[in-house]
Amino acid sequence: MNLLAIETSTEACSVALHHAGAVIARSEIAPRRHAELVLPMAEALLAEAGIRRRQLDAIAVGRGPGAFTGVRLAVSIAQGMALGLDLPVIPISSLAALALDAPDNGAAILAVIDARMGEVYAASYRHDAGGGLIALDEERVCPPERLQLQAQAAWNIIGSGWASYGRVLAEQLPAPVWSDGARYPQAQAVAVLAAAEFAAGRVLPPEQALPLYLRDKVALTLVEQRAR
Repeated sequence: MNLLAIETSTEACSVALHHAGAVIARSEIAPRRHAELVLPMAEALLAEAGIRRRQLDAIAVGRGPGAFTGVRLAVSIAQGMALGLDLPVIPISSLAALALDAPDNGAAILAVIDARMGEVYAASYRHDAGGGLIALDEERVCPPERLQLQAQAAWNIIGSGWASYGRVLAEQLPAPVWSDGARYPQAQAVAVLAAAEFAAGRVLPPEQALPLYLRDKVALTLVEQRAR
């Protein structure tokens, strides 16, 4: 299986290639350069693996939630490549990709991304025995003090939301077993999760692989800001 994965939902721009049972990847923290980096990264990975675009079996993409422009870019590129190559697309939650990078130590995982405007994108997971994830709740956007998390004995917390709102989140959780507020969703994790979806036949035609925004506003009015 040859699967190309793209993830640009946050400040990190990354592309990965699942090839010959292994994953190779490129990643760069470049908030305003995603559009210029994605395709060169993809071509570099294909060249490194010694394969051509026509040898790909599917395109995977981090569907969000995350920055509107980044999510839209990744999904648009994935759809365009898939249409041109007549390939299916495998959309993967950017929060799930983030959660996959938390350690498998038996604790529940809170993946939390700073959504700006005083809110976070969040979802909870557990590692499963097969190297994937089990979702414990739904992806959502809300103020960090309103997460309403399920009771768990122990937590791992990962993502920029922890860096931005750690004090607020700490009031709702036991002290985390492990935490990292400097992690972003990565295409390597998207590729790993997508490979399992591909093996199970859970793929979509390009036009059905849609972004997940969770909200339809990118800024608050002054009145809305004061109401918070």
